[in-house]
Amino acid sequence: MEDWSKGFFEAVGLAVYEVEKLFTDLTRDWDQMVDELTKFSEEITEEVHNKIFPELEEYFNEIVEPILDIYLDLDLEFDETEFEPFVTYVHPNSTQNVACRGCQHYHGHVYGGNLLVCGMHPSGVEDETCPDWESQ
Repeated sequence: MEDWSKGFFEAVGLAVYEVEKLFTDLTRDWDQMVDELTKFSEEITEEVHNKIFPELEEYFNEIVEPILDIYLDLDLEFDETEFEPFVTYVHPNSTQNVACRGCQHYHGHVYGGNLLVCGMHPSGVEDETCPDWESQ
């Protein structure tokens, strides 16, 4: 009976040793791979810095910079209305679209200077009440 338990514990000890050795080897291999990748990325970075950046700088100096200089020398004036939002919202109030206050159909968006009040009455109603009014 003692031989069996002794053999079992030796087998378990050997298995633990082998697993530990496996992880040690994997860690060492992983570290080597990361070191190689780091060296490779440093070489690529250096190559890009030494070869491509000078060409880009030359391209920028010869082509892009003169265009930027011309553009910056231009005295451009912009109509500020061109930069206003295309769609704005108008809330119904006591002077405009009175019948629409609180109506679930009210749309109230201005598209290119044209107010769309709702689908049933695109221009709104002139009365103080609307036959299609429904609460929100």
